[in-house]
Amino acid sequence: MLSNYPACFFKEENGYSVIFPDLNYLATCGHTLDEAFSMAVDCLAGYLYMLSKDGESVPAASPLNAVDPAKIAEELEFSYEEYFVNIVTVDVAEYAKTHFERSVKKTLTIPAWLNSAALERNINFSQVLQDALKQQLHMS
Repeated sequence: MLSNYPACFFKEENGYSVIFPDLNYLATCGHTLDEAFSMAVDCLAGYLYMLSKDGESVPAASPLNAVDPAKIAEELEFSYEEYFVNIVTVDVAEYAKTHFERSVKKTLTIPAWLNSAALERNINFSQVLQDALKQQLHMS
């Protein structure tokens, strides 16, 4: 299912800032307009994906003509050279499959005695590594 949200694109000295007013002023940026659009899709997908994973409700999107970029820039107190509003669209479920949920194969080396002991106890190496990395990164 496609998710569509208006985004304000602000041209600045070193590229573009992108702000989603309906999503607590969620923001990203890019050096070029193409990069800004790509980052906007990634940012939108990540935000909506995390809302879903956390069981939080997804805010409704405003109509495109209800978004006032000049007012948003004034609220956020930043300057810009020019601006426009565009709808950013993403299929969050499809995007997540490719970017957030896919597994990555890692090769590692452990002592043979440790490997034997773990195999004897039917330990899932992938799960143990994931749990240890989450603990190390403080990501429970």
